[in-house]
Amino acid sequence: MLMLIDAASLWYRAYYGLPSSIKAPDGRRSGAVRGFFDGLAVLARRFSPTGMVCCLEGNWRPGWRLEQLPAYKAERANPDGSEATPEGLDDQVAAIEALLPALGVATATHPEFEADDVIATLAARTAEPVLVVTGDRDLFQLVDDDRARHVVYLAKGISKAELFDGEAVATKFGVAPSHYVDFAVLRGDPSDGLPGVKGIGAKTAVSLVNTFGGISGIRAAAADPASDLPARQRAAITDAADYLDRAVKVSSVVSDVEVPLTDAALPTAPKDPALVEALAAEWNVTSALTRFQEAITTPTT
Repeated sequence: MLMLIDAASLWYRAYYGLPSSIKAPDGRRSGAVRGFFDGLAVLARRFSPTGMVCCLEGNWRPGWRLEQLPAYKAERANPDGSEATPEGLDDQVAAIEALLPALGVATATHPEFEADDVIATLAARTAEPVLVVTGDRDLFQLVDDDRARHVVYLAKGISKAELFDGEAVATKFGVAPSHYVDFAVLRGDPSDGLPGVKGIGAKTAVSLVNTFGGISGIRAAAADPASDLPARQRAAITDAADYLDRAVKVSSVVSDVEVPLTDAALPTAPKDPALVEALAAEWNVTSALTRFQEAITTPTT
């Protein structure tokens, strides 16, 4: 089973989940580094993957998505367009990104795409079962029971991560995974800058999707005078035609990104032991790295 990690989701949860008193010898915060690798250890022991790829944000807010929706992720952007990050996290991310290859853990990224797109691409390339580890709701669109594609959702933290199959997605949101994008676009998602369709909340979005089969079906119903779509909703969908076109493109993951082939096999030993040792000492995370290495090399019973 291949585990695809939305690395940013994991290090943000680690940053906020551990106290700021956890520090490196030079006084910098190091909780995100420690928590990231402890989190990987917890996931490895719980799910026993045979392969793992940590997918990185090559571009957290791609220009081609901004062209479609200028408000995309605007709430998380600095005035210069860079991503707003909490104090002390950037240095820890750099340490994590250096440690992963030194440990021999596969990473994947593309300069013009988000980690979500890289994850979707790697999932599309393999025939083996896939677990996507993320705190991003958008990736529920990848859940596919027939292909053994499931999501480990981190919203409640790493230790309380929830496993989502198709039934779990439908139970939580009211729609099948294949219609999660339709639901999110109609309802809106402020964290991504999606305003939604005026007058259509979550319950109405669920009803419309399940009645008409997604946005394409809903738009067809809006254009058909004989359909059962209520007049107010018909007008709202018609008025939002341009937004719907653009928002669906922005919210749908790309599954054919040109990412180099990656050996996802779990390492049996660090690839660069000297660098691992140096970074472990610099960030005071030797114990966390040891727990991670034990988790991926010790068979579960």
